[in-house]
Amino acid sequence: MKPSVIVLLFVFVTSCIPVKIAPTIAGDRIMVAKKFKRKLPKQFSLIFEDPKEANEFYNFINKKYQLNHVNVESNVAFKIEDQPFYFSFYETSKDTKTINLVPILVDAKRDAKRDANGNDPLFFDKYSSRKGKWYLVLTATDYDSNDCLNPKHANSKIIEKYLRDLRVEYLNTSNYIESMLRNN
Repeated sequence: MKPSVIVLLFVFVTSCIPVKIAPTIAGDRIMVAKKFKRKLPKQFSLIFEDPKEANEFYNFINKKYQLNHVNVESNVAFKIEDQPFYFSFYETSKDTKTINLVPILVDAKRDAKRDANGNDPLFFDKYSSRKGKWYLVLTATDYDSNDCLNPKHANSKIIEKYLRDLRVEYLNTSNYIESMLRNN
């Protein structure tokens, strides 16, 4: 056989085949939340990867806005130029799923000999692997419940900037009491 065919066959046999791929978001992205994940609302949102532990954003918002664990995830009030706005957030995950060919082939080879030797599959739980990424999805509305991140909204750029600043503050803050002190 030609060396290129052997190399190609080796790469194919020792590789993983991705079935689902979690997106990588550098910085943040504005898009309709429902297009990102079906269970989310059909509203424009600011989406970014959350590198911190679970519920860290919840704790950050709870301390920053002094909410005392009441309505922390939905309709958090804030003002810009004396106009009231509200934001909500959702923590969601997306998985990267791959099919691993080597364990399947090894167990298939062992399965062919199982009748003679009584071999059971060794790598059944290694046939596929999952790695997840967590994302934060922020939506914003005005007093009349209009989607503030919709590009057609009069204040969309101001709200976008506010939420981006909030994201940067969250990612740069390790002690959430600091965020309370910054507001005062």
